[in-house]
Amino acid sequence: MKVELHCHTRLSDGSFTFDEILNLAIQEGVSHLAITNHDTTRELHQMMHTGKERGVEIIPGIEISGYDFKRRRRVHILGYYIEPGSAAIESLCSPLLERRHQGCLTAVERLIKAGYAITWEDVMKHVEGGTGVYKQHIMHALIDQGYTTTIYGDLYKKLFSRGQNEEQPGIAYIPTEYVDACEAVRVILQAGGVPVLAHPGQYGNFEAVPQLVEAGLQGIEVWHPLHTPEDELRAREHALEFNLTMTGGSDFHGFYGERDVKLGSNSPGLAVVNELRERKHALSKEMK
Repeated sequence: MKVELHCHTRLSDGSFTFDEILNLAIQEGVSHLAITNHDTTRELHQMMHTGKERGVEIIPGIEISGYDFKRRRRVHILGYYIEPGSAAIESLCSPLLERRHQGCLTAVERLIKAGYAITWEDVMKHVEGGTGVYKQHIMHALIDQGYTTTIYGDLYKKLFSRGQNEEQPGIAYIPTEYVDACEAVRVILQAGGVPVLAHPGQYGNFEAVPQLVEAGLQGIEVWHPLHTPEDELRAREHALEFNLTMTGGSDFHGFYGERDVKLGSNSPGLAVVNELRERKHALSKEMK
């Protein structure tokens, strides 16, 4: 059986509903599935209940959109076995969800002003039941209107470019004020969860590991679709140096993914799930 420890639904920036993902998990032979939507724990209780009924253990998770202010880099922190509805997570993440949503509203207004024939309503129809608008939803609306055929193609790069190396940022790039990554680690611990550094190779986060460990980091994502063999090796080395659990996942977003990946394709194995559980129990004892 496979394990999937990194997966997003329509509640954040995935294109599939939870029920569609659960069907896919059963089809792909995934026995343990972590739902790690960005910055929300919404519907996790219900997902756990539905998963149990259908023979798939749903691990309640989250992916908090953090930031390393020292190195000016995004840092995503995964949390496993968190308490859904945690007040600590809610107070940290609710303002972040609102800032992202408002930023996307500004981005859409800019695109309309630049002559793109889309409306806020066109974007919102892809967000139904979610926590707010993401760039993928804006791109989906542009696909509907025939401007492009892919989410992450040339148009995405043009509109949402961050403007590095003296380039001008894209007209739809609105910087989001993220939360401090170390604070994200501490809040996951407060919510009874196990904090893990997501895809450090993707955002160049290896230098931040000692600080994150000091804040309470318990694991590092080694296997990820956007990791090179060098990234995997560095992640392994950090795991051994700092006694971190080595995790992995497909980072499944459905149609909204940067890569076409299969659910369960980066399965780290059941032993990793057991290790995360053991860490949760050990942390619970420490917190008492």
